[in-house]
Amino acid sequence: MSAEQQNNEEVTIDLRRLFILIRKHIISILIWMIGLGLIAYGVSEYVLVPKYTASTQLLVNRKTADANQAYANQQADINAVTTYKDIITSNVILKGASKYLANPVTLVKKATPAKKAVYKTNDDGTRALVKKAVNAKPAVYKRESKSYSISPSELASAVSVTTTTSSQVFTLSATAETPAKAQAIANAVAKEFKEQIPKIMDVNNVTIVAEAPKGTKSFPNVKMITAVGVLAGLVISLLIIIIKDLSDTTVREDSFMTNELGLTNLGEIASITMPKDWTFTAKTAEKRGSSRRRV
Repeated sequence: MSAEQQNNEEVTIDLRRLFILIRKHIISILIWMIGLGLIAYGVSEYVLVPKYTASTQLLVNRKTADANQAYANQQADINAVTTYKDIITSNVILKGASKYLANPVTLVKKATPAKKAVYKTNDDGTRALVKKAVNAKPAVYKRESKSYSISPSELASAVSVTTTTSSQVFTLSATAETPAKAQAIANAVAKEFKEQIPKIMDVNNVTIVAEAPKGTKSFPNVKMITAVGVLAGLVISLLIIIIKDLSDTTVREDSFMTNELGLTNLGEIASITMPKDWTFTAKTAEKRGSSRRRV
C-alpha cells in the first residue's frame, strides 16, 4: 500500500470515527449549544448596556443662477465636505452643542420693551393721545428637548461623521444610552454647526436636510451574539469529545494489535449473553460435571 493510499485511509477512518462520536454524543452537543446560546442571549439582552444611534443629514450647497458658476461651486462644496467633517467634531462646535444641550431652548419671539404713550398738545391747551402705551413683553422660547449634561469630550466620543464619495451630503450620527438622548445630541451638533460655519469659513452653504429621529438600537446585536454562543457551544462540545476520545487508551480494533504492536491474532472470544434469571450455583456445576462424565 502506498503512503498516499495509507494517508487517505487514515483520513477516512478519522472522519468516520468523528461521525460516530458526534452521533454518540448528539444529546451532549445539543445541550452545550442550547445552553451557551441561552447564556449569550441573556447576557446580550439583560446584562450589556444598550446603545442607540440617531442620524441627521446635512447638505453642502451654494445657490447661484450662473450655470458655469454652479458647477464650480458644486465641485468646491464636494471638496469642502472633508473639511466640514473635521470642523463638525472640533471643540468649537462641540462646546456650543454641549451648552445648548444643557438648556435646549430656541427663541421664538424676541422681547418687546415697554413704550410710553405719546400725546400732543392742541392749540386750546388740551392734550390728545397720539400713540398708546405699550406694555413690556418677555421673550418667548421653545424647549426642544430634555436637558442633558454632556461635556465636549463626551460628545466627541459619541459623534461620528460619514461621507460619500462625490456627494454633497454627509451624515452625522450620535450614539447614546437612550433613543431620545441620541436624537438630542445629533440635532444639537447639527444645529450648532449650521450656525457657526458662516463665522468660521465666511460661507453660508450648509442645510440640514433631515433632522434626526429617535435613535434605534445599535448595540448589542442580540441575534448575532446568540448565534456566536450557539457556535461556541458546538465547538467546545466537539473539542471536549475529541480530547476525551484521544485520551482513551482502549483498544477498539484488532488491526491496532497486529499492525501497530506486531502481535499475532490467535482468535476472538465471542460475548455470551445469559438470561437475567440465570444463576450459577454449586448444584448447577455438579450437574454439568456429571453430564460430562456420562458422555
